[in-house]
Amino acid sequence: MSDLRAPLERVRAVLDEAGYTVDGVRELLGPVAGGALARDEIVPALRATRGGSLLEVLTRLFWLQVPVEADAVPVDDLVRAGLAEVSVDEVRPLLHVEPLEGDGHVGYAVSDLKVRPGSGGVVPSDHVVGVGGASGSLARLIVHRPVDNFLDLGTGCGVQAVHLAHRNPAARITATDVNPRALRLAAMSFALSGVDGAELREGSLLEPVRGRRFDLIVSNPPFVVAPSGEGDPRFTYRESGLPDDEFCRRIVTEAPHFLNDGGHVQLLANWLHVDRTPWEERVGAWAEESGCDAWIVQRDVQDPAEYAELWLRDSCEAGTPEYRARYEAWLAHFERRNVTGIGFGWITLRRTGGRPGVRVEELRHAVEQPVGAYVDHVLDGLVAATEFSTGCGRRVLRAAPGIVQEQIGAPGAEDPERIVLRQTGRLGRAVGVGTVEAGLAGVCDGTLPLEPLLDAIAQLTGMPPEQVREHAAAVLPELIADGFFEVP
Repeated sequence: MSDLRAPLERVRAVLDEAGYTVDGVRELLGPVAGGALARDEIVPALRATRGGSLLEVLTRLFWLQVPVEADAVPVDDLVRAGLAEVSVDEVRPLLHVEPLEGDGHVGYAVSDLKVRPGSGGVVPSDHVVGVGGASGSLARLIVHRPVDNFLDLGTGCGVQAVHLAHRNPAARITATDVNPRALRLAAMSFALSGVDGAELREGSLLEPVRGRRFDLIVSNPPFVVAPSGEGDPRFTYRESGLPDDEFCRRIVTEAPHFLNDGGHVQLLANWLHVDRTPWEERVGAWAEESGCDAWIVQRDVQDPAEYAELWLRDSCEAGTPEYRARYEAWLAHFERRNVTGIGFGWITLRRTGGRPGVRVEELRHAVEQPVGAYVDHVLDGLVAATEFSTGCGRRVLRAAPGIVQEQIGAPGAEDPERIVLRQTGRLGRAVGVGTVEAGLAGVCDGTLPLEPLLDAIAQLTGMPPEQVREHAAAVLPELIADGFFEVP
């Protein structure tokens, strides 16, 4: 790899000078061509990049993966870096190079050329994928706090490590993968992004880092549940070789042992919905075994047929002679295991010494991004809810910022039929409340203890003070866990 670093650094200078960034390409393509490209349709993008500028040439070569004229790019450095080859008087891409977007321009990801639907190409077993929806979701989930060292578990082409290195330039970086080709391309991503000193280790799960501890472990793991995945995965980028959702379970239950105190594990995961077993119980058992504060969020669910179709499209097998047999094998696999659906979501763990706060929930609606900016606040709320008690009248609460109250009822009615508290940011939750909770939301500012506030609400409503206190004790822990109230 050392012989590639110098030409990769020179290529980086060319990419930067051309404005080959996410914003630069987005502006170049415009909304129509950009939207089509998101659907793997390149014709509009080809039409939008015919002008011959350096940015247009680089976009055609490295993003659209079409040959360009040899005199339009620095051929020697591209060839020496292993990114392209020369054929007669044109340059052809050997790898896919895509800019990364985060807090400004982050760097570049080097991956294998995309195999687009209808191209007739075959996805090899050691294929290394680039930037996608899943990697973007994980990057937005990762906690926004400084770390001294971090582990990118199953790094692939290094997307998460590049993001984290950009945010923590002095951190020690370790990246692992079972696929040696992925590690080679990750090293190229690091060099092309100006990331120095990353340690690359080959191996599965946490074996390559036994005996070590980290401030942060992140993973976009091979979570796909596939019939051929047990012991012999067809595609290492998405299948682990372990049965069903066992790989994700092992990360959740084993990775906390590799954390420093206060450290986080954050990953994307798939989990099975098994007949007569609530998914919250299955995945919640993983969280309990971890011993950590845990926030597990289901963002989507697919039935077995939808799931099989998704991943057969992903490997460009739709329309091939093998398609029907592979589809059948997938459905048979799920039927044998009584699987009714497959969930997709986020998992965040935080290692602490106290009583852990755990929440397993479903959030299908859009939430404020990036989640990493407030994920610790969510975990703090879960812990505070487990410890909260109104038994001590000196306990102080404050209403969370960004809460609004909505009153619903017939026009002109003196009293509302329903009162709703709604978060205008973060997770955008809404909850129906009674007079006591609504009153507290209006007066809790973190300065006065609860006891006199509850007594005042009792006096205003005519409710017995003891009834008001009992009601508050029953409802406030859940409202704290939901983020409507905070414990200063």
